[in-house]
Amino acid sequence: MTKQIAIIPARGGSKRIPRKNIKLFCEKPMIAWSIEAALQSGCFDQVIVSTDDEEIADVARRYGATVPFMRPTELSDDHTGTIPVIRHAIEWVNAQGQSVEQACCLYATAPFVSPDDIRRGLDTLLDTGSDFAFSVTSYAFPIQRAIRLNAEGRVEMFNPEHFNTRSQDLEEAFHDAGQFYWGKADAWLQGRMIFSPASVPVALPRHRVQDIDTPEDWVRAEWLFKAMQAEAQ
Repeated sequence: MTKQIAIIPARGGSKRIPRKNIKLFCEKPMIAWSIEAALQSGCFDQVIVSTDDEEIADVARRYGATVPFMRPTELSDDHTGTIPVIRHAIEWVNAQGQSVEQACCLYATAPFVSPDDIRRGLDTLLDTGSDFAFSVTSYAFPIQRAIRLNAEGRVEMFNPEHFNTRSQDLEEAFHDAGQFYWGKADAWLQGRMIFSPASVPVALPRHRVQDIDTPEDWVRAEWLFKAMQAEAQ
């Protein structure tokens, strides 16, 4: 009986960084880091890659994941959200006569994810009885003092009432770390909101969180990753 599964969404059509999911990152295909972390965590009965791309599927299998289905075309365009992709995978596994209790969406572009954090996410989900437990990190700068540029190219504060407020007196803010999202199977299947009071955070240090959406992000992430590896030796 299947209880916990990892689902790694990995569409083939990345635009800003072509073939991002299998582009070499520190000498391994990007997706390999997520697959290996999932396997090393010991949390999962199956580590599934959901993809529409045969080359990605081949790489995923080579690093130990399963690709038991190819993702349907209607779930593979630029506008498809994460929840329908995870729902589809859970429904597919359940249709094979198995029973998913918890599912973890693990992004293919999260090389900083660690097996320990994945295990901590599952423990947090089970201990709290929440719908979801997902990775977050804190903003380095108070969001209440953020500025924007107006139509004339001039500066405006989003919250001008906080111009004279000391940073230490402002509430700390967090954002999605974009690594993993543990959830009860029924929460995924019913499409419940992830960012809600029914969810709990799994806090990560800022130095282990890096969005990789542009070539500049990629270079910075590799520098940071190599520095962390050198430090660990």
